[in-house]
Amino acid sequence: QVQLLESGGGLVQAGGSLKLSCSASRLTFSTYAMGWFRQAPGKERESVAAIQWNGGRVYYADSVKGRFIISRDTAGRTVHLNMISLKPEDTAVYYCAAATDYNAFFGPPDGMNYWGKGTLVTVSS
Repeated sequence: QVQLLESGGGLVQAGGSLKLSCSASRLTFSTYAMGWFRQAPGKERESVAAIQWNGGRVYYADSVKGRFIISRDTAGRTVHLNMISLKPEDTAVYYCAAATDYNAFFGPPDGMNYWGKGTLVTVSS
């Protein structure tokens, strides 16, 4: 059974930074696009960042451009999300996701093949 396990969430002050990691197991990691969604209380799950299977293309939501960087370590079967200059509006549960189609990250969440259980990021003002 495929498992995506997120880590790195926590509480940080506005302007601070966090690094999220997602470790994949029992997944042909090198053939999947990987990315992150987030869901704030009372809001829909939204795509934040994505990276193509070979790292050749990356996507960022407008709200995080210039502050978040996504990367993948194929040998380590891990995808990271480096977040700087965090804002209170970044507070959400962050979910790791895997999709066979990179373009699926531009659409609704139901295009994903696999999900992690999420990690909570709280940014205090």
